[in-house]
Amino acid sequence: MAAPRPPPARLSGVMVPAPIQDLEALRALTALFKEQRNRETAPRTIFQRVLDILKKASRAVELACREPAQVDHLAASLQLITECFRCLRNACIECSVNQNSIRNLDTIGVAVDLILLFRELRVEQESLLTAFRCGLQFLGNIASRNEASQRVVWMHAFPELFLSCLNHPDKKIVAYSSMILFTSLSSERMKELEENLNIAIDVVEAHRKQPESEWPFLIITDHFLKSPELVKAMYAKMSNQERVALLDLTIAKIAGEEPLTKDDVPVFLSHAELVAGAFVDQCRAVLNLTAEQPTDDEEALATIRLLDVLCEMTANTDLLGYLQVFPGLLERVIDLLRLIHAAGSDSTSIFSPCASVKAEGDITNVAEGFKSHLIRLIGNLCYKNKENQDKVNELDGIPLILDSCGIDDSNPFLTQWVVYAIRNLTEDNSRNQDLIAKMEEQGLADPSLLKKMGFEVEKRGDKLILKSASDTPQL
Repeated sequence: MAAPRPPPARLSGVMVPAPIQDLEALRALTALFKEQRNRETAPRTIFQRVLDILKKASRAVELACREPAQVDHLAASLQLITECFRCLRNACIECSVNQNSIRNLDTIGVAVDLILLFRELRVEQESLLTAFRCGLQFLGNIASRNEASQRVVWMHAFPELFLSCLNHPDKKIVAYSSMILFTSLSSERMKELEENLNIAIDVVEAHRKQPESEWPFLIITDHFLKSPELVKAMYAKMSNQERVALLDLTIAKIAGEEPLTKDDVPVFLSHAELVAGAFVDQCRAVLNLTAEQPTDDEEALATIRLLDVLCEMTANTDLLGYLQVFPGLLERVIDLLRLIHAAGSDSTSIFSPCASVKAEGDITNVAEGFKSHLIRLIGNLCYKNKENQDKVNELDGIPLILDSCGIDDSNPFLTQWVVYAIRNLTEDNSRNQDLIAKMEEQGLADPSLLKKMGFEVEKRGDKLILKSASDTPQL
């Protein structure tokens, strides 16, 4: 005697065929689950039936992994798998009851195992990619706002699924796996990433290749940048291109519309230590940029970005004090400015001033703005800091800065940053004021240049006084 057939199920008055075993029945169920009321009234038994189909269809994928010739016969199974994932994905949307029911059937483990099999097949069939994407979407939806599901997804997916998917050639697979990682991450799980740095680095690489993708960006800004230990470990292992991508996001976070919070400040002080230390150690790499090969040295490009980050960090009052006393930073910046200034006298150097205006959008000089940013950083480091003001004087930095004030199309706003630096160097510092006044008397500082910068020298008896000009600085 045959076993009795299970009774049909109802979703808000709509009959669902039993058993659910063909593609059309699955598609009907997927369509029903687009409605919130149908998701909320779904019988639990339906998810067991969908899981049974998923398991049965997955056997064909297992066979294809063992026998590659079977890949050509996967079409029907892949259609069923895709529709199972779509059905489960839709059922989980904003419905914790369904998330819990589906999770308790161990569907997550089945889905992760199947996705790993997809990656093992190493084929680019569109039907396989569609099933792959839908499987990842299901995992993302079941984990959304559900800590219990997030734990189970993490248990099954970490680290293999992320190692397999974050560097996949398909952009959607990278995006969906990033969504799962973002949804599942917590402060405790971040520690596991420190032991699996390749995953974290893959996220940065995904952002570098797809800057428009939301999920890698959010993982880095909302998770990675809150963990100085992880950032430090990642930075040591990353390529210079990946370092530039990470540093760009660090700049975006510091210079964003929302100021750093009280919780952010200690973390970014740790980032400041990493960035300043790396710059002090590596800054001379920028001298490798030559006119003959201006874009070949990726280490030099990373060094340029370190300088950009330091400029933004020293513009933040919470970070400035730490960097003003960072060992060797101010000395190294002045030393590098002197070397760059000397290199600029060679017309073939990438650091030589450009007398002609570039066409709009023509950004051929990878060192553009580097000199301006060095002077900007010196100005920031000397802001209301007499020790640093005096140090620049002792290192003969003031004549160097004044001599840098000229036309240079490769350094926009150069004059403005020189003005800013000189003002910070002379504020409440009579020694530095006297030096500039004497330079003007000796013909070492151009009076018209000083006036353009908003200063003039006045003789009072035997003493020269540097004071603010009555005219507004010509910035």
